[in-house]
Amino acid sequence: MRFEPHASPGCPTQGRVEALGSRMTHPLSVAFSRNLLDLDTFSKSDPSQPDILPSPPPLSPAVVVLYTQSRASQEWREFGRTEVIDNTLNPDFVRKFVLDYFFEEKQNLRFDDFLGQAFLALGEVIGGQGSRVERHLTGVPGKKCGTILLTAEELSNCRDIATMQLCANKLDKKDFFGKSDPFLVFYRSNEDGTFTICHKTEVVKNTLNPVWQPFSIPVRALCNGDYDRTVKIDVYDWDRDGSHDFIGEFTTSYRELSKAQNQFTVYEVLNPRKKCKKKKYVNSGTVTLLSFSVDSEFTFPTSLHYMSPYQLSAYAMALKAVGEIIQDYDSDKLFPAYGFGAKLPPEGRISHQFPLNNNDEDPNCAGIEGVLESYFQSLRTVQLYGPTYFAPVINQVARAAAKISDGSQYYVLLIITDGVISDMTQTKEAIVSASSLPMSIIIVGVGPAMFEAMEELDGDDVRVSSRGRYAERDIVQFVPFRDYVDRSGNQVLSMARLAKDVLAEIPEQLLSYMRTRDIQPRPPPPANSSPTPAPEQP
Repeated sequence: MRFEPHASPGCPTQGRVEALGSRMTHPLSVAFSRNLLDLDTFSKSDPSQPDILPSPPPLSPAVVVLYTQSRASQEWREFGRTEVIDNTLNPDFVRKFVLDYFFEEKQNLRFDDFLGQAFLALGEVIGGQGSRVERHLTGVPGKKCGTILLTAEELSNCRDIATMQLCANKLDKKDFFGKSDPFLVFYRSNEDGTFTICHKTEVVKNTLNPVWQPFSIPVRALCNGDYDRTVKIDVYDWDRDGSHDFIGEFTTSYRELSKAQNQFTVYEVLNPRKKCKKKKYVNSGTVTLLSFSVDSEFTFPTSLHYMSPYQLSAYAMALKAVGEIIQDYDSDKLFPAYGFGAKLPPEGRISHQFPLNNNDEDPNCAGIEGVLESYFQSLRTVQLYGPTYFAPVINQVARAAAKISDGSQYYVLLIITDGVISDMTQTKEAIVSASSLPMSIIIVGVGPAMFEAMEELDGDDVRVSSRGRYAERDIVQFVPFRDYVDRSGNQVLSMARLAKDVLAEIPEQLLSYMRTRDIQPRPPPPANSSPTPAPEQP
């Protein structure tokens, strides 16, 4: 019996470590909402009073809510919302939405505010020039509700958190009856030369020498892991009506900011308009970086592949439990083992069918222990990546099984997966084609997913079909790993029960193939005859 374990690096759960890839994690920025429809109007003047308009009431607060659409139910579900910005028709939001991006799937998004809606697919943002797209808001008939600008950028793997504190000295006075109410706005530069807001400090009232509170920001939000990328910082004087007065700006970088760990760094605040108009203009004050520190963001190991020093991962336990049973039916105990959904070193090529032992010429591993050893080594060298394709490895095993149709060999493919599948149509087609071959497929689902797609492939209730063609026989057995976690801690017993249920259908699947081909069991050799020696291998 051929046993083809296929350990799927798949993807870690979210914490999904904000995984990257064709399953890429993108911070989706509602960068700007511009020229929003003003639903607040001035009160009409009273004819009996002097013709003086009262002060306008505050504008409606601006907030954008992101909804994502379920592929299964087509229902819209709230994913998140921006912060609320008062008194402006041109809000610039700081809060970002972090989404997993699947290249081969259409991920519909809806953006709502108080005035209207915008519909588009995530791929439209990613594919826009500079990963940037603009959409008109619709909602009020006959009215222009404004536009929404969206930008996206792939997150880096940087997990550091920067903490800093700044103060300013001798800023320009902007208020007629007071000094100024200064605050800072930080912008990250994008690859196309534009800037995206990433942080706002608090407002310090009535001073030209503010000291802002220390704040923390992820390094990837500040520069996306590029330490030399420009960081622009604007200085504003806060106004109650939202028309904040620009004081000046300066630029820096993460690398330059980090020097403040050893010394103060002073930046001149410059106002380009003043600099052009006034020959004697020096600056609009200075900003001093008082302190800067960096800490790593530690998280619990949420990956299903996490290699704990105390116990096997879910992937490894499933592989060991099933493999140790089925290897008894393999004569040479050599198992070709593959992974899918990973970037391979050194060039970072994405692969859906790579040998775990890194040997393209001979992917065989010696026993299940050899498979586990290759799996652990692979995790140390590849980068988990999407999308997740099942069809390539199913077709590979099918090609091998198609060469031997006399019943002398039967192939079993074991797929261990977190349930994410990106090529459902192709996988169904591969299963339908393989159903006429001497092979079975075992799928063990690990993690908390609902596994609807895996249950559909199982075919117990409805035979798998593709393009109007039904599978000749049921060759897939699926079990969710979580159903076999023994709460009493008896891991050996629960893994034995898993192996029993996983392998329960294999004998009947094998016999059904033999019956349909009228392949009879080979008669046992005569009692007194000695076995024929095997021919020597060249």
